[in-house]
Amino acid sequence: MNTHYFRSLPARYRAGFRNYYTLQNLISIRNSSVVFLLINVLLRVLIWVLPVSLSKAQNFPEVTFTNWLYIVITPVFYGVSEFLLKRIKKTKKAGASMILFVFIFSFYLIMAGMYSAFIATSDPRNALTIYLIALCIISVMCVFEYDEVIIMIILIETIYTGLLFFASADATTMLYDQLISIILLSGFYLISRYFYSYKATYFLQLIEIRAKNIEIEKAAVFKNQVLGMVAHDLRNPIAAVESLAMMMELDDDLSEDTLDSVSMIKASCVKARSIISDLLEAAKNENLNTIELHKTELNQWLKGIINMWKIQKDLKNNIVLKSSVNPIHAGINNEKFQRVLDNLISNAMKFSKEKDNIELHLDQQGDKLTVKVKDHGLGIPKDMIPHIFERFSKAGRTGLKGEQSTGLGLSIVKQIVQSHKGTIVVESEEGKGTTFVIELPVVA
Repeated sequence: MNTHYFRSLPARYRAGFRNYYTLQNLISIRNSSVVFLLINVLLRVLIWVLPVSLSKAQNFPEVTFTNWLYIVITPVFYGVSEFLLKRIKKTKKAGASMILFVFIFSFYLIMAGMYSAFIATSDPRNALTIYLIALCIISVMCVFEYDEVIIMIILIETIYTGLLFFASADATTMLYDQLISIILLSGFYLISRYFYSYKATYFLQLIEIRAKNIEIEKAAVFKNQVLGMVAHDLRNPIAAVESLAMMMELDDDLSEDTLDSVSMIKASCVKARSIISDLLEAAKNENLNTIELHKTELNQWLKGIINMWKIQKDLKNNIVLKSSVNPIHAGINNEKFQRVLDNLISNAMKFSKEKDNIELHLDQQGDKLTVKVKDHGLGIPKDMIPHIFERFSKAGRTGLKGEQSTGLGLSIVKQIVQSHKGTIVVESEEGKGTTFVIELPVVA
């Protein structure tokens, strides 16, 4: 933390910090006004309730006068602080009247404590106790520039000296009380500047964080623009290469080795398209705050997903639905949630043997429903499980048939599930299979 005992913040931050701490000062004054008023009201009630022989209130008419004075004046400070708070929240700027108001209230509170102690005891030594408390409260509660603190110290010391003369203190007592007052005011200055430095450091950190956030947002927008251009520019040549490969396959004069090479080209094109789609989906979901959800009956919806997989001619696994609730509804975005299921089903197939079942389980627990995608394949090693939802995860593995992984699929799945106000966890045991469990709110 940088200290500012004899200087202010650099000029470029000064106006912003003044606006910030003036708002905080006004809030503190509003709250302090309430507390100070309650203390004086309580004192007035005690004077009324307690017998005169115990309170001896008749011996201290000055106390009665000042007590009523505080009860009348303090609500005014409360009302003005409320007015100025509304004004600063609207304009976002601290005016000179607000700064002066904070100064006057702080001076009023210190003088109230000091004068009350003097008239109650007529003993300056006893007055120092509440004098110290008042100084500490103001130094912690309000933030002042160093020149404002110096002006306040001069005024306080002047008033304190006048009260010593008013109390008819002897020369020796006055000398020692003045020395103690100077020590207390020096402490007040140091404490006030320390809290100024603390709050200034906090303010500068906020400024830095906001600037970094703006940079990050700009970088994210730029990254998404670049990804969009890359995807657009890459898809066309990849499609052209794939078309040429398909045309070459029609040539009966190609050798077997050439046909194998053409098949590899086609497979590489499919893989490239998949990587581009994953990158675009990851970028698109990154800034996903709200999506359009529709009330959907999940039994029929999951059957539709299964039917779409079954019409694929190269499907080697059997996909089955096991539901314990029918009907049951959830709010989902059909397109995005289908991507979740497609990703989990394709992962299950990637690590399952041919003819193995891929099971979809649908259950309800209270106001939550669960969708499970379960396979009986290789399972996931324990050391990989904590990392499988990370972007570009190192937990990506080659499938049983040589399928490659981009490390993006499951991170996209998690993003989409969370955008549905749901959660996803994985349960797996090597050699016995893996189950992904999605939990979503039930829609009545």
